[in-house]
Formats: sequence, C-alpha cells, structure tokens
Amino acid sequence: MTTSTVRAVCPHDCPDTCALLVTVQDGIATEVRGDPDHPTTAGVLCTKVARYTERTYHKDRLLYPMKRVGKKGEGKFTRIGWDEALDTIAARLKAIAAHDPEAILPYSYAGTMGLVQGESMSSRFFHKLGASFLDRTICSAAGGAGYKYTIGARIGTDVEQFQNARLIVIWGGNPVASNLHFWMRAQEAKRRGAKLIAIDPYRSLTAEKCHQHIALLPGTDAALALGMMHVLIAENLLDDDYIARHTHGFDRLKERAMEWPPQRVAEICGIAVEEVEQLARAYGETAGRGEAVAIRVNYGLQRVRGGGMAVRNIACLPALVGAWRHAAGGMQLSASDTFPKNSNALQRPDLLRAGTHAARMPRTVNMSTIGDDLLRAASPEFGPRIDALIVYNSNPVAVAPDSTKVAQGFGREDLFTVVLEHFQTDTADYADILLPATTQLEHVDVHMTYGHLYMMANNAAVAPLGEARPNTEIFRLLATRMGFDDPCFKESDDAIAAQAFSREDVRAIHFDWDALKQKGWQKLNVPDAPFANGGFPTPSGKCEFYCERMQADGLDPLPAYIAPYESPASNPELAERYPLAMISPPARNFLNSTFVNVESLRSTEGEPHLDMHPADADKRRIKSGDQVRIYNARGSFVAKARVTDKARPGLVVGLSIWWKKFASDGKNANEVTSQRLTDMGHAPTFYDVLVQVEKEEVNI
Repeated sequence: MTTSTVRAVCPHDCPDTCALLVTVQDGIATEVRGDPDHPTTAGVLCTKVARYTERTYHKDRLLYPMKRVGKKGEGKFTRIGWDEALDTIAARLKAIAAHDPEAILPYSYAGTMGLVQGESMSSRFFHKLGASFLDRTICSAAGGAGYKYTIGARIGTDVEQFQNARLIVIWGGNPVASNLHFWMRAQEAKRRGAKLIAIDPYRSLTAEKCHQHIALLPGTDAALALGMMHVLIAENLLDDDYIARHTHGFDRLKERAMEWPPQRVAEICGIAVEEVEQLARAYGETAGRGEAVAIRVNYGLQRVRGGGMAVRNIACLPALVGAWRHAAGGMQLSASDTFPKNSNALQRPDLLRAGTHAARMPRTVNMSTIGDDLLRAASPEFGPRIDALIVYNSNPVAVAPDSTKVAQGFGREDLFTVVLEHFQTDTADYADILLPATTQLEHVDVHMTYGHLYMMANNAAVAPLGEARPNTEIFRLLATRMGFDDPCFKESDDAIAAQAFSREDVRAIHFDWDALKQKGWQKLNVPDAPFANGGFPTPSGKCEFYCERMQADGLDPLPAYIAPYESPASNPELAERYPLAMISPPARNFLNSTFVNVESLRSTEGEPHLDMHPADADKRRIKSGDQVRIYNARGSFVAKARVTDKARPGLVVGLSIWWKKFASDGKNANEVTSQRLTDMGHAPTFYDVLVQVEKEEVNI
C-alpha cells in the first residue's frame, strides 16, 4: 500500500479558505484534514469540508458527458462521448456567434474560488468569443461598493488579530456557521475578557453565544450606524486627532449625524433607545481607553435595498474612534483587495474580439436578474435575446432570486444550455449538454482569500474520476473546436497559476508558484494595522465620510438611511397582504446550495424549516411541526414550522439554500425573493422580502 499526503485548499465560498492535508492511499483520497500548521486553519475544518471525500466519491457524481433526451427540467439524459459533446457545443456557439456573439452568456460564480478553475481559461474563451459579460453581483457587490467608497478598497483587520480586541461587534453574520476560524479568534478574545455583541434580526447560533444580541428589523442597519454616530459625536466619544489627520468631511458628517437621535433610530430599527445608546457608548468608551474595538461585518445586512449604504455607514465608525490605530481594531468585511491579483494575465481581456463590436464593449447582464433576462425578447435597450447559456461553478435555478421566472427562462426549448457540474443539480436538469467537471481533489489551482491574508496552492491529490475534466481543460478543448489558436489557450494550469499574483507588488514579494505548491501557503507582506497612520486607498488618501465619487455616481455623498423596498414602514399597503419580513440565511450544514446532496449533511438539517415567533404563530394557529405555506405575489414554498423566539416578532427565517428536488413541493425560499437590486453594486435583495404564512392543509 502506498500512502502520501497532498497539500490542498478548500475551494468553497467561505472567508476561511482552509489549508487541507489530503491522505491518499493507492490513488484513493481517504481523508481530508485541516493543516495544523496553517495559522488560521489550525487543524480545524467545518463539518462540511471534513466530509469532502464523501462529495468526491459520491455515488451520484457526474462522470461522463451527457445530452438531454427529455423535456427541459425533467433531468433525463443519455451518455455521449466527449467528441460528440464538444462538437455539438461548438457548432451551436458558432451558429449563434455568426449572428451576434452577445446572444451567448456565461453564468458562473463561486462554486470554486480558485483563480485557475474559476476565472482563467473560461474568461479567455468568452472574451475571444465576444460573448456578453456577466455582472457577478449575487453575493457581496453591494457591501463591497459601500466599503470601497469609504475605505478605498476591500482591506481591513487581519483575522489573526481579533483575539486581541476588547470589544467585537459581529454585524450581519453568523460565523459559527459561515466563518468558523474567525469565530475561534472571537472566542479566544472572549476568554481574555472581551465583550461580544451580535447585531442580527435573528438569534443565530452566534448571537446565542455573544454577551449581547441586538435584534433589529431587517434592512435598518444603516439607521443603527447613524444612531451610533450621533451618540459618539454628541457625547464626544471621538478620536479628534485621528479624525483631523486621516478623515475627510467630518463637519458634514456631524451635521448629518445630528439628524439621527437614538429615539428616531430605535423606532426605525424596532429596538429600545437604550440599545442604541449603550452600543455606541460601549464602542466609543472602550476605544477611548486605548483598547482595541473591532467590527466583523458580513454580507447578510447588505442584501436589502440600502445594503451598500449600510456597509458604508458602518465603515465610518472605526475612523471616528481611532480604532484603526490598533492591529486588533478597525473592521473586516473582506480581505480581497489586499491580494495583488493579476487579472489581466489570468483573464486576458485583450482577447475581446475585433470587428463589428470593436467600437464598444459587449453588453453586461446581471446574474441577479437572470429570470427576467432569459424571458426578454431582443430589443435596442437590452440587446439580443439570450440564445445560449454556459453555466459553471453555479446553480442558478436554486440560488437566483424570483425562482419561478428563473425556471421559466431555463425551460425555454429554444435556449441552448451547457452545464459543467459535479452533480445533477436543479440547474443541470435543464441542460442540453451536461459535462462532468473535476472536484478540488482532482485538479490544480491557486487561491486568494477574502477572510485571511495567505496565498494558497491546491495540488491535485487524485486522478480525475471517470471522464471528468477540469474547467480549464473543457474550455481549452472548446477553444480548439472554435478555431481559437492564441497561445494563451495552450497554457497549462501550472503556467496560469504562476501568473496569478503580481510579483512586482511588494505584497506578493514571496510569491513563487513552485515553492507555494510545496509549502501550501504563504502570507502576504502587509502591515499588521493597515490604516494606523492613514494611507487609505481613496482619492483623498483618507477615510471618506464625505465621498465626492458617490455624488458623481448619483448617490448621497454622506451616510444616509435607505428604507427597504418591502417593510411595514416603507410599504404599508403591501404589508397589509404580506405582513411578515423574511430572511433566508445559510443553513449550517450547507454552503449556499453546495453539499445539499451529501446525505449525511442533509440528514442533519432534516428538511426545510421556517422559524417564526410565538406571537406570529399564535395569530395563525400554527404550532411547531406544522407544515406551512410561505407566499407572496411572486410565488410560494412550503416548510415545517419551528415556533421559537429566535425569530423576532414580525420576522420569519428560512435557513437555506435547499435544492428544489429535495423539498416536498419542489421549491425553495427563492420562490418569494425579488429581482430588485441594491442601492449600489447592482446586487440582489434576498432579505428585503415580505410574505404571509399559513398552515398547509394536509389531505388524508
């Protein structure tokens, strides 16, 4: 028996991006462990990735190319060879491109976060083809936009410093389920005497373990941040020196903040006045004692109409109290822009086709409005009808909003759809050609992260199963079939990985692909406290309380509150019919829609549930265990009720995202979500939803 250990990386959409050690016996991966030497992974994996071999060797893995033999959505396929699959795809794409290449649309997101398998060869292919661009906004675009207007880039507190903070505010996230290695640091800070405060409409697993939970109404986080500013300024809980040296527009911010006294904020947020005041005082007074205060903002709070502004407002707080002076202070939303990613080398935008489209860039289609876009006819405003869709690293029929329309669009018989997948997902059921892709254990990749500061290398641990092929190889083969002969389409995965980071940038001075493959990880060369002495990557070089770029983009240049599209306060007429707000945060054992088909994880979740407050349940004569129907004008889905005060009054919570085929009614929470977009970043409003809930009648 031959046994070896291979260094790998978790590829999934999680800030932790864990370093893995894969045990391989006679060519079979038998165990996946966390690397104990990696400073953030520290040998610990979440329950999902600890079972990664179950996913790779799952009995339902797609191992051969297939073509559809039934109706769209039925999921009926027959096996074919790679030559037939590639020839069919190339012939259809050539015919469509001859008329208008913008009728072809790629659809992908973070099924793998790898820079090689996620965005390199595929981007080159679609650039060369002249296909429509996809605006990949479905997760973090709103918050990222608000943060960058204020701070300049997605750079923040190093996760390795959080255990040294004296106050940690966990705002809009549930790191017990979705950011485990940050939570480990927060727990260590708690053991050292730090106070933990959770801000979340729902009493999540994280909120239950914090010292305090502030259960505000969905979509009101921006108002709470304005209320904190009011108290900090009114009670002079400020770092005047930091404000004078390193911020822009304080006098205008002060004038705006005075419009937001705690009484007004409390009424909007649905919380007590004292909660606003005490939160601000705890934050300002702790910083005033020279101790580190840190905010961990996650993406839950930005999935509403004013989500970008909410993150912007929160991003102003650390500069007001000088929290950035400390390595353990400040704020983390994402670390993505800390990495000097070489996008031009990876994606090759220079390949954009010449000729009739040379005078302009291809149109852009927003991935969050794919339901409407697939159902839209050609027009001067929107461009050609989408005639071909190539889906990889995503499952839009399950995860995209307003799901009824998404399924209708995918169900078009005249839409040519190709899906690269590991399993027959809800989206794969609509494919015309279904191609088997490799998992992380079967290919090479290089990773940046959005939760820590290590460049990461993934080595292939085992040979591809069946006839599965890496995304890169699939797009190389398609490029050959299309007649694309540019040298970049011949580059190996290792050659692409070696170009991933700009070595001329001092942050990646240690980057060497061969060395990284051997060690597995290497920390960026960056200071412990990125903004201790200012140096914000904004036009002014300062934290911008007043932002001229926002004004130029048609936005309020100062922190503001933008009410939700759907709430009793902002839309009382709609609330008469649908009085309950709904959010659908991630279930602990799923990662978006990934892992739903792993039976050991799905059985732990049980079945789709809806948490609702006893007062709301009593009004509807609903008890725990009842099957309930959740609905609005867009659609409906069913779930089993759990009556609990974890959901605040007026709120229901459906932990997600279930594959539709595993739900009793073949639907999930996205039946009721909207295709409306956020104030900035063109992102979805998954948590800006009003619904009604009724007990489902059971026929005996």
